[in-house]
Amino acid sequence: MATSARDVIIHGMSIGTRLTISYVGFFAAALLALHIGLYMIVRSSLIGSVDSELRLGVEVLRRGFAESNETPYGFFRDDQLRAILLRQPPLRDFEATSLYVQFFDVRGKLVGRSPNIGDGELATALALDPQQFARAIDGADQLDTLERGEIRMRVLTVPLTFTNPVTRRDEVVGVLQVARSMAETEHALRLLFYALAGGGIVVLLAAARGGTWLTRAAFRPIDEITQTAQSIVRAEDLSRRVPVPPAADELQRLTVTINELLARLEELFTTQRRFIADVSHELRTPLTAMQGNLEVLARGAVNDRQLLDESLDDMRREVARLIRMVNDLLLLARSDSGVEIRREPVELDTLLLELHRELRPLAGRVTLRIGEEDQAIVIGDRDRIKQALLNLGVNALQHTPPGGVVTLSLTVRDGYAALCVADTGYGIASHDLPHIFERFYRADRSRSRNVGGAGLGLSIVRSVVEAHGGQVTVTSEPGQGSRFTILLPLASLAAGEPPITTDETAEQHDAPVISAL
Repeated sequence: MATSARDVIIHGMSIGTRLTISYVGFFAAALLALHIGLYMIVRSSLIGSVDSELRLGVEVLRRGFAESNETPYGFFRDDQLRAILLRQPPLRDFEATSLYVQFFDVRGKLVGRSPNIGDGELATALALDPQQFARAIDGADQLDTLERGEIRMRVLTVPLTFTNPVTRRDEVVGVLQVARSMAETEHALRLLFYALAGGGIVVLLAAARGGTWLTRAAFRPIDEITQTAQSIVRAEDLSRRVPVPPAADELQRLTVTINELLARLEELFTTQRRFIADVSHELRTPLTAMQGNLEVLARGAVNDRQLLDESLDDMRREVARLIRMVNDLLLLARSDSGVEIRREPVELDTLLLELHRELRPLAGRVTLRIGEEDQAIVIGDRDRIKQALLNLGVNALQHTPPGGVVTLSLTVRDGYAALCVADTGYGIASHDLPHIFERFYRADRSRSRNVGGAGLGLSIVRSVVEAHGGQVTVTSEPGQGSRFTILLPLASLAAGEPPITTDETAEQHDAPVISAL
């Protein structure tokens, strides 16, 4: 339940709040690590300073002890030397310092102490520990922290040696204990801790405030983008655009991308509305004609054989027109959805002859002929390619007046097969050329409607050609005719092999150029 509640709280926060919390959290962790490191360094430095002071005091005591016992010798016995020569270290010299000094003999008996120790609680706290005494007698220096009640001391216990002038050996004659209170050091460390804690809190509050301000400033353009997008959704106006920030940063690229997306959506919605309107209009025409014929039949045309036959013929034509339109729309829908086409070798020269045979009965008084005919093989769907060529051929025959010529040709160029359908018909105006491959677009609507066109043939041609990795181009001159060219990669190029280019082509371009022939 706790995890679930936490997740709900986290997911309920805005991105800016989560970023601010994360930023402050990381900053707090880094600041805590820095403060701990700084505290430990200062603490180590202060304790090291105390230890150095203790060692300096021991050195002074040892040097003073050695200097005070440098006396001529040679005619005294060993026990006399020890009694006469060994004098105490100069303990009284430490009365005005912060160091506390005690001297014990080899039996652990207190021989002397600095006057600043006194006979009270401090003297009791500095009582020599038997284990420390034993280790010191063995010659080991010991540095410890003494904690007794409220007294905290740093204590250095060392052996005190004397060079016997008779035996000429260093002898341990006692134990020195030098101590220093840790009160000042701990007070300094407490002040440092409070300073770091207070300063850290202030810095974290400032970081939280600054992080909030920076996050709001950084997300302000995103809020503007969101508000603009929401207003576009509410108003259903895709023509509006998000203001582009002046700075060339990620937000500017995001804004430009969103505007491009809006432009694309606007284009798609506009195309969809036009498509639906065109489909509705195209379907209404044959349906209206069929309804009219049904009314004629209902009024008694059944009794008139000639009128009955005419009505049935009209209805058959309109039904066939509807079937063609539905098939064309289905083909385009499949192309838009990315349905895979068959991939097999297709002999275009054989397909061109087949196309000529099938179009010849439709030519009427228009001359249909074959021009150049090279041999070419491409990889693709034979039925789809044939359908595209039939659409171009029928379109050329329908828009060529009696006595005109429609020429079918096949040439190979720059690794591509060029299938060309040229006519000497009415031609296409320059302002119509950019739109002729759009669905339901007709350059001459009255003439196209008379011949039963719905404006889908050229759209199917482009869809089929692009599915085969090719390109369809058109050149036209009003009153003189049009020339449609389908360029498809040859089998070698489609399989990934480099195309074979002629010397003339190699001189003009380094790579194959797709253009109208």
